[in-house]
Amino acid sequence: MKKFAVILSGSGVYDGSEIHEATLTMLAIMKNGASYEIFAPDINQHHVINHLTGSEMNETRNVLVESARIARGKIKNLQEYNPQNFHALIMPGGFGAAKNLSNFAFKGADCSVNQDVENAIVSTYKAGKPIGALCIAPVILAKVIEKAKITIGSEEGPANAVEQMGATHQNTTHGEVVYDTVNNLFTTPCYMLDANILQIDEGANNVVKAMLEKM
Repeated sequence: MKKFAVILSGSGVYDGSEIHEATLTMLAIMKNGASYEIFAPDINQHHVINHLTGSEMNETRNVLVESARIARGKIKNLQEYNPQNFHALIMPGGFGAAKNLSNFAFKGADCSVNQDVENAIVSTYKAGKPIGALCIAPVILAKVIEKAKITIGSEEGPANAVEQMGATHQNTTHGEVVYDTVNNLFTTPCYMLDANILQIDEGANNVVKAMLEKM
């Protein structure tokens, strides 16, 4: 059985992992006959957002602790990740990917990536194993993997930032997967487009299925 490592970035679209994308990615992995284990970095979130009002809250939360909500407590510190124990790595989206796993939301093309996240991606890449990313998370691959080919949908601003990082951006619509044959990367836009949960399910399933077909 093929096994995926899933990296989460918190719990909630505005300051962590997008919960639909995270859950449907895990469902897609199992529906396609594979298994998964969940990881997150043990760091504080950039900030905490009230998802009812959209306002910032005066409190501090931890990415690993918040991600454990989605994982139902079955999660590990990303520092424990070893690519030799997995066949693939995948990252759902949500603003946490651009605020916690990286600072793309604030720095754009000049962003940096959390060191544990970068280590996980680079070690997986060097092991020749596929890496997937949904929604905004592909910008992390654009920053870490030289000359990556990715998609984050069709929004001009983020796409231009991706190109400024030296990557190639390909416009896509719902359910489409961009496969970087050189770097073994798989990306799909999900909620970077105006989408409903059925379209998110399609994107998550398609990217997982594409990754499994190339293993």
